[in-house]
Amino acid sequence: MKKIYLAGGCFWGVEHYLSLIEGIRETTAGYANSDIPFPAYEDLKAHRSSASETVETLYDETVISLKEVLELFFRIIDPTILDQQGHDIGHQYRTGVYYVNEEDLPVIEEAMEELASHYDQPIVTEVLKLESFTKAEDYHQDYLVKNPDGYCHVDLKMFEFARNYHPHG
Repeated sequence: MKKIYLAGGCFWGVEHYLSLIEGIRETTAGYANSDIPFPAYEDLKAHRSSASETVETLYDETVISLKEVLELFFRIIDPTILDQQGHDIGHQYRTGVYYVNEEDLPVIEEAMEELASHYDQPIVTEVLKLESFTKAEDYHQDYLVKNPDGYCHVDLKMFEFARNYHPHG
């Protein structure tokens, strides 16, 4: 199993979308790269933390590659908008790819170059080594499963796409 941390705006929809993809074994909503230890949701809302809402993504690399995980993630974000996705605005809603394994960086960089080739505007999605990750409060975990009518900036059609996606390995 491998891990990658993906920030795509509000983590409710990102977490749900990723959890539906074959080969992704576990998703956890949380806060990445905070400048304060163990941030809480209130710290992000009050701008007391620089953390981004992020989904810890555990995937089986024998089923789905990091390249595929990134390509699927890029389908649900607008990588050209800084500090906003959908109606969510603020630094905690920036997009990012945070890695833990140095050997993943070339794959991420190649995926970012490919992504950039599809846009006229510059890509603002940050790529950084993961410095810290704090699991979000329990009510944020599997939020859209617990609250099917909850707010989500991810196009709902993408959930069906994720359910039906079959990785190439």
